[in-house]
Amino acid sequence: MFTSRLRFLTAGESHGPSLTGVLEGMPAGVALSEATIAEQLCRRQQGFGAGGRMKIESDRAQITAGVMAGYTTGAPIAFVIENRDYENWRDREIAPMTVPRPGHADLTGAAKYGYRELRLSLERASARETAARVAVGAICRALLSTFGVEVGGYVTAIGEVDCPFEEPAAEGAALLDRAQTAEQNDVRCPHPAVQEAMRAAITQAIKNKDTLGGVVETFATGVPVGLGSYVQHDRRIDARIAGALMSVNAAKGVEIGGGFDSTRRHGTATHDELRSDDGKLIRDTNRAGGVEGGITNGAPLVARTAIKPIATTLRPLGSVDLATGAPATTNYERSDYCQVPRAVPICEAMVAIVLADALSEKLGGDSIQEMTPRFEKLRGLHVDELPMDNRPWRFGYE
Repeated sequence: MFTSRLRFLTAGESHGPSLTGVLEGMPAGVALSEATIAEQLCRRQQGFGAGGRMKIESDRAQITAGVMAGYTTGAPIAFVIENRDYENWRDREIAPMTVPRPGHADLTGAAKYGYRELRLSLERASARETAARVAVGAICRALLSTFGVEVGGYVTAIGEVDCPFEEPAAEGAALLDRAQTAEQNDVRCPHPAVQEAMRAAITQAIKNKDTLGGVVETFATGVPVGLGSYVQHDRRIDARIAGALMSVNAAKGVEIGGGFDSTRRHGTATHDELRSDDGKLIRDTNRAGGVEGGITNGAPLVARTAIKPIATTLRPLGSVDLATGAPATTNYERSDYCQVPRAVPICEAMVAIVLADALSEKLGGDSIQEMTPRFEKLRGLHVDELPMDNRPWRFGYE
């Protein structure tokens, strides 16, 4: 079974005292500060359609281990994020929760763990936990940036409002420009023509006491050739990215590159043709999304995540009271109306975690000083770096 070089754990409940995160495997010598993590945590709290919780919290990760004098030590990195809302719950007598909300983990959690109180499922299954993941992702981004890898993202759809379809960009600069533009508006969309329509769709959903989902596109530029592998199913970089993105709360689908749109095309209009520019192998398109055969191919990595509407709605949904067996309707639990803009830094974090792990696997080493010369020697896509024997051969099995 494939073992990640980097691994992380989070702990904590939505309304408990704090969230805790531990990241193991980060090499020594990566420049890291609490301010670096705070920048990403702040982004997670911003976005049109957010609920009341974000007015209470002011997330900041306190690093408690693994970083000294501004640099990682190679030891596990630990941090704590305070839940300010805990003060509103710590001495409260909590009413029993016995009506499961469709689309949430209330019912499945009770069935799995034998809970006699549904809130126990809610507390850990809540997307509040993603604050810790964003903090882990911020640490991994610090490692990636050391080697020129940048991760970004933006919203391409809210409900029925879609951005004009664009194939995955072959040049990283175009993606970085989109992400920078998206950060200037509260729906995190890079297309000015549809930003107001997205905002209007969310506003209407709020008026209707409803929720909306959408699509987040995440990318990484500067990714070297050769991360991941086809030799085993769990080493494929696209499978690892898809699994990480599917772990995001409310994610219901992931596609890499052209994804599902590729199924409507012929092969000649799907694959990225190669040409030589003075020996350097060039692709003018990036429909593969930067991955071929489970291995990064040097083009920008592009993935999209389908985010379903939040299952907590002001308008009640039909359910069953497990205490009586009688028909019931759901009670409202404070939540977002549209979490898609806030999901952008979460999806970015998950991609950063996978890529940092894959890069560490490729380079080896326990410190940046060991990894840097190995990175500089990585094979590129140039004819001179890919010598071929060009002669017949045999398998040679006995």
